[in-house]
Amino acid sequence: MKVFEQIYGDRFAQMTLSEFNSRKKIKISDAVNLLVIRSTEIDSHLESNPETTLGLVHQTLKGIRVAIHRLRQAGFTDVVIATDHGFFLNGHADAGDICVKPEVGDWINVHDRALLGTGSGDSQNFVMPAEKVGIRGDFQHFGAPRSLAPYRRGLRFFHGGPSLQEAIVPAITVALQDQAGHEPTPANVLLTYKNGAKRVTTRLPVVDLTVENTELFSQGADFEILLEAQDSKGNVVGEARKGDPVDPATGTLTLKPGQHRQVTIRMDAEFEGKFTLKAFNPITMTAYASITLETDYAV
Repeated sequence: MKVFEQIYGDRFAQMTLSEFNSRKKIKISDAVNLLVIRSTEIDSHLESNPETTLGLVHQTLKGIRVAIHRLRQAGFTDVVIATDHGFFLNGHADAGDICVKPEVGDWINVHDRALLGTGSGDSQNFVMPAEKVGIRGDFQHFGAPRSLAPYRRGLRFFHGGPSLQEAIVPAITVALQDQAGHEPTPANVLLTYKNGAKRVTTRLPVVDLTVENTELFSQGADFEILLEAQDSKGNVVGEARKGDPVDPATGTLTLKPGQHRQVTIRMDAEFEGKFTLKAFNPITMTAYASITLETDYAV
């Protein structure tokens, strides 16, 4: 960030993704033509507690989509989505998913997939001079796994070391067009649960979703909808279960006017109490419809 500030001066500004999306009004100086929006939640949370924060990946991607819409509203014309590194998710980490340090030499772990010290490689590890990878210091050699495995047992999330996730980092560029006159047609969304029932007795309740439209010329339009169950503090405690009709990549479903679908909501296993199920526009996060429900699970 300091490099950008030195080069662009007042034409540069930065903030976090949550800060940018939480602002009701976007106030950015007219002099700014390079705005950097940062997010470190995926990396920091998955490194500390991957078992309970995998859903954060979807939440962050949702936030990026909302930010792109708000950037267009703020007058920006181009967006570049980039990251400093990728990562590996091992949803079924077993006891054998580990790389053993080289038997020959003296090594210390500096990362889940990196060693520094002195010694030679073997069938599980390769070793090379530390200066060849740009490491300066008293260590002679750098070592890393030959396979996509860490040095610690049972890791579900890891990165580092030589891997495609570290060496090839994708960048997505988005050209924001002026959407004046092309805003989505307002939709009437009907959201119901069991003919008006207020208590859910299962952690996989099925809700009815219908899209109606009052505009004659929008009968062929598609409406993308995001379903979320939120507690009183706005925390997400349930989402539409991935799979038909829900897109597993975006977590949304698409309906045409007059179309009706039944959608299964996967509730958080640890949550019980009152919540609000909301149908959102996933781009603007405007709520189309909502219903208030309460859990009533059988013990």
